[in-house]
Amino acid sequence: MNNRLQELLTRIKQLEQELFIELQKKEKEYFYEVLDKKVRFQKDVKKKNRRLVKTIRRYLNDAALLNIITVPVVWSCLLPALFLDGVVSLFQVICFPIYSIPKVKRSDYIIFDRQYLSYLNLIEKLNCCYCGYFNGLIGYVQEIAGRTEQYWCPIKHAHRTKTRHSRYRFFLDYGDGEGFREKNSGIRSDFDDLDSKVS
Repeated sequence: MNNRLQELLTRIKQLEQELFIELQKKEKEYFYEVLDKKVRFQKDVKKKNRRLVKTIRRYLNDAALLNIITVPVVWSCLLPALFLDGVVSLFQVICFPIYSIPKVKRSDYIIFDRQYLSYLNLIEKLNCCYCGYFNGLIGYVQEIAGRTEQYWCPIKHAHRTKTRHSRYRFFLDYGDGEGFREKNSGIRSDFDDLDSKVS
């Protein structure tokens, strides 16, 4: 990897650390703390937030009719998502040990914590769980796919992609045939930057 790319990757890691510190400041600002994956608000804040809950009746009255009508369509996506979750998790359990790829921790991506927000009603909490699950699942699947792609085909695209998974930065340049032949076997097994171990 050339020096400029290494500098950019180092800067990205620094920015990620700065972002983490800024997010931690929000804990103080909104009077909560995260302990053992559980979110705890101060009692007076929790009480204040409960006064902000919209009753389900008012929530439904305020909802746009088209939003209510499309609810079955939105929730029908849950079954394929659950199927995808199961298939990709099974793929990882079977294949990753064979390829010596560290497994992706599902709990790093699929996070349920919005149920601790006392200003949300039951419908809002269910919707938040749905969105948290679905978006977390996409991230989880993308990371599994990225690690698989690093093993089988670590070549960057000629066209610019809208998003990139975490492994893309290690891929070989498009068109670099010599580099591919020389470095492919090393790249396909280089997961040293990951904390998790192959299991």
